Amino acid sequence: MLNHIMVGTNDIDRSKQFYDAVLGLLGASQPIRNVAASGHTRLFYTHDGSSFCVSEPINDEPATVANGATVGFKCSSPEQVQAFHDVAVAHGGQSIEQPPGVRNTPAGGVCLAYVRDPDGNKLCALHRMP
Repeated sequence: MLNHIMVGTNDIDRSKQFYDAVLGLLGASQPIRNVAASGHTRLFYTHDGSSFCVSEPINDEPATVANGATVGFKCSSPEQVQAFHDVAVAHGGQSIEQPPGVRNTPAGGVCLAYVRDPDGNKLCALHRMP
């Protein structure tokens, strides 16, 4: 259903360092760096047919987070969820909500970790338990 997700940043180099580490853990390669006709820099990470993008806002206003929004990344194991969390925190992210771990939901068990990137965007690492 989704083609891509884009979040804003106020520091493209800081975001690149953060997302190179976090998304590299999930198998994404180095991003394509694009400078729009407006002069704003964007980073395009691709993996498994999806794209995650980071952009300087083209309206020249500060990047802000969307209240209530979360970007969820699929992980292959509970260990990868923990590694996602740890790498994110080591690269300037902030651990939020409960510590990483298994939660029981009406749809079954999931292993989750929540962090905020250096710009405050909320990210979730998720592995569905068998």
